[in-house]
Amino acid sequence: MSTSNDILVDIKSVSKNFKRGSEEIHVLSGLDVEVKKGEFLALMGPSGSGKSTLLNLMGGLDRATHGSVTIGSERIDQYSDGQLAAWRARNVGFVFQFYNLLPVLTAERNVELPLLLTHLSKADRKKHVEIALKAVGLSHRMKHYPRTMSGGEQQRVGIARAIVTDPTILLCDEPTGDLDRKSGDEILTLLQTLNKDHGKTIVMVTHDPHASARASRTLHLDKGQLSTEPVA
Repeated sequence: MSTSNDILVDIKSVSKNFKRGSEEIHVLSGLDVEVKKGEFLALMGPSGSGKSTLLNLMGGLDRATHGSVTIGSERIDQYSDGQLAAWRARNVGFVFQFYNLLPVLTAERNVELPLLLTHLSKADRKKHVEIALKAVGLSHRMKHYPRTMSGGEQQRVGIARAIVTDPTILLCDEPTGDLDRKSGDEILTLLQTLNKDHGKTIVMVTHDPHASARASRTLHLDKGQLSTEPVA
C-alpha cells in the first residue's frame, strides 16, 4: 500500500468540459489518477479520449472544470495564472511530438531557454546546459543548429531542454510520434534511463503499444474515463 508521501500526482474527481457553440463537450469525466514518485506512466487511448487533456492538467497548461489536481503538496488547481506559470517553470518539463526548437538558435541556446526565467548566472546556466546535453548524448552537437540534425537528435535536444531545470515531473506528449522506429526506440531508451538512473517521474501520452511497453505502468482512457482494457 502506498503512502501519501509516495504520491507525486493526485488527481481527484476531475472533469473537463469545453464549450463548442451552444454545445458542451465532456472531455474528462470524474477521473481519479495517482502517479507515484519515480514512476514512468503511459497514457493510452484513441484520438479524442482525453489523454492529452489529462497531461495538460498535470502540467498546469489547462484547468479542470471540476475536481482537484495536487502535484507534490501543491493544489495547482487553486493557483492564479501567475502562480501557475511560476510553478510550471520550477516543476515541469514538457516534451512534445514536434520538437518546438527555435531554428535560429543552436542546440545549446535552445536548451538554455527555460533557464533564462531563473536567477542563475550565465556560468551556471552554461553548466546546467552542458549536463543536460550530456545526459541525452549530445555534448558533441552543442553548437549545431536544428536544421543540421536528424529528427531523433532534435527530439533529444527537446528532452535536454525539458530536463535542464531538473523538473519534478517530465510530461511527454507523443514524443516518438514524428520519428521512425529506430529513432523512436532510442528516445524511449533515453526516457527509461532518465526514469531509472536519474529518478525522473515521467508521464507519457502515446497511441503506440510499442512505446507504452517501455513504461512501468499503462492507463487506458476511453471517452474521458479510465478503461480497464486497451481500447482499439
